[in-house]
Amino acid sequence: QLQLVESGGGLVQPGGSLRLSCVVSGSRSDYYSIGWFRQAPGKEREGVSCIGPAGSVSNYADSVKGRFTISRDNAKNTVYLQMKSLKLEDTAVYYCAAGPRSICLNGVPGQNTFGTWGQGTQVTVSS
Repeated sequence: QLQLVESGGGLVQPGGSLRLSCVVSGSRSDYYSIGWFRQAPGKEREGVSCIGPAGSVSNYADSVKGRFTISRDNAKNTVYLQMKSLKLEDTAVYYCAAGPRSICLNGVPGQNTFGTWGQGTQVTVSS
């Protein structure tokens, strides 16, 4: 059974950095595209970034372009989200999700495209 587990969240000051990890188990991670989503209190879940199975294709939401970098190490079955220059509005629960191989080719797809989700990790940006 495919499972995803996120880690790396925490409390950080504005301008700071965090690296989130998403460990895939139950199947080879390179069978899937992986997306990162976030949900702030009172808001809908939004797509942040998406990476294809080999890591050669990646896309970002406009709100995080130039600040966040998605990558993956398939030998470790792990996908990362490096977040820099964090802003107050980046505060949210961050989720990773697995989806079909080709879904990241054209932007960050909607959450309904992804079938398996992790439990989330809290990121709080506060001074």
